[in-house]
Amino acid sequence: MRKLGETLGVEAMSLYNHIANKSELLDGMVDVVFGEIELPADQLDWRAAMRQRALSARQILSRHRWAIGLMESRSAPGPATLRHHDAVIGSLRGGGFSVAMAAHAMSVLDSYVYGFALQEANLPFDTGAQTAELAQAIMERFPAGDYPHLTDLTIDHVLQPGYDHGDEYQFGLDLILDGLETALGGSSLVQS
Repeated sequence: MRKLGETLGVEAMSLYNHIANKSELLDGMVDVVFGEIELPADQLDWRAAMRQRALSARQILSRHRWAIGLMESRSAPGPATLRHHDAVIGSLRGGGFSVAMAAHAMSVLDSYVYGFALQEANLPFDTGAQTAELAQAIMERFPAGDYPHLTDLTIDHVLQPGYDHGDEYQFGLDLILDGLETALGGSSLVQS
């Protein structure tokens, strides 16, 4: 709180006129981040809505990397957080998901979104060119043939023109959505 006060040019004690403590400040910060994520659009089917929401969440989390570990850890969610979760559940329920299946879907989607965002935040590269440069530097450190499968993946995929690690996100997201769609069509969880 002292550092925040210094940054804002005020005494730390004056911050307590607006917030009770650091925990309340973190709750508010997380609520602002949830407020930036696009809510599932009513006119979209559940799959398109969840895809749009997941893409938006990744974009927002790339801007607010500090928030990744806090998003689901707060015990006093604010109105934007609650509105967000309610809209996601409503979209899934409107798409035919049971309460239990909506919970499963939300859990797997959020785990994927947050996990990928965390991985992406910690990668030692940001661009395709940096990715290629790092891959080549790693490959040069080891004798040819020591890691044939990794070499194939690097040469035939990562070092190809236009490679973007972000495309891996969309591929995985679509796999999850395909699995949820399959479960929606045949799972007893969907009906209960």
